[in-house]
Amino acid sequence: MSATVLAAAPPATFPAQQRPPGDPALIARGGSLYSIQCRSCHGMDLRGGDMGGPNLLRSQLVLNDQAGEAIVAVVMNGRNPVGGKAMPALPLPRADIEAIAEYIHSVVATSQPQGSPPVGTKVELNLLVGNARAGKKYFAAACVACHSASGEAAGSSAAGNLAGIATRVAGIEQLQNSWVAGRRAGAPSSAAPRVAQVTVKFADGSNVSGALQRMDDFMVSLVADGQYHSYTRRSATPKITAIEVNDPMAGHRNLFAKLSDDDMHDVTAYLATLK
Repeated sequence: MSATVLAAAPPATFPAQQRPPGDPALIARGGSLYSIQCRSCHGMDLRGGDMGGPNLLRSQLVLNDQAGEAIVAVVMNGRNPVGGKAMPALPLPRADIEAIAEYIHSVVATSQPQGSPPVGTKVELNLLVGNARAGKKYFAAACVACHSASGEAAGSSAAGNLAGIATRVAGIEQLQNSWVAGRRAGAPSSAAPRVAQVTVKFADGSNVSGALQRMDDFMVSLVADGQYHSYTRRSATPKITAIEVNDPMAGHRNLFAKLSDDDMHDVTAYLATLK
């Protein structure tokens, strides 16, 4: 049996990833200064912050900077790019800016392709922050037409029965994503979505039913028995007399437009009690 030979990893393409490792003490100092001076605009992970600063992991200026020369110039003099957010000059000593630049380079050197976040310990978010009692009230008002928390109400089908969902779904994040998106409890995020079904009825008494592909004021298209069908809604031949749509995801689609963060977290907290 021949051994498998793995090709060597290609060299880094950006100058910022070809630099030798910086002084750890200078990087630590730069990290502290960055968190004070830069985090609000550029984010703790350099991907952009609340004040609207650009993603430094994708910045050509940062990626082509070697020894802080480009970064220092921008911080000391400010920048007003065409179509971009202006950055004011910061009254910082040059040594402090160089330390910040060294810290930025240390993070960029660990970044993945396409500006992905730096490699590191995964940050576990605390999503169980809602009020379960308020979530139960919201569920009773907005969800019981299709879902049941006990399996005994109108929503007690396999998809609608949410009794024990907190046991079937691993983790609060997946629980929240599942119910908001309308996925079956425990189904992977890649699972095929439930598709709306449509029946088109014609004046001669015939009809065709299948998976809805598109419908607007002018056309209706569907796939039935593996065949694609498209009809003009106002055409005389064949004349359409009725279009009936059964969309199992309609409730969740409508929910997106009105669901607040508080309601989302409250319902998640309530569902987390259904074990």
